Amino acid sequence: MSSYVDTGLLCSLYAPDAHTRRAVAYMRRHTLALPFTWLHQLELRNALRLRLFRREISVAQRDASLNMVLADVAAGVLEVVSPPLTEVMAEAERLGATHSEKLGTRSLDILHVASALVLRATSFVTYDRRQAALARASGLKVPR
Repeated sequence: MSSYVDTGLLCSLYAPDAHTRRAVAYMRRHTLALPFTWLHQLELRNALRLRLFRREISVAQRDASLNMVLADVAAGVLEVVSPPLTEVMAEAERLGATHSEKLGTRSLDILHVASALVLRATSFVTYDRRQAALARASGLKVPR
């Protein structure tokens, strides 16, 4: 497993937004399955529900997006993985203690970077500049 993507990229893939072109371009270049953790699952589903609440997408678009996610899991585009929670939490605490006061990172951002590290990813893709700074500070490559 070499790349870990933040939920923002996944949301842009499955429900078009301002970053969809970048997300699609990334996926065209990326040939390995992307890790899909419990955190991705929760955050992606909720992001789609929030987009419905904000009237950015319709119920049919939300349902189609959720079905596309399931299809990509079945096809191996997304690989369901379960990094050990105790390791993720320990790494998240270390990252927060080391970097949050300097970088202003949020808990979910820290959990994603911690998950990437526990899964031994070498790169981290995000559209969030603070999360990108945390990933870089943790030794992960962050493509632009």
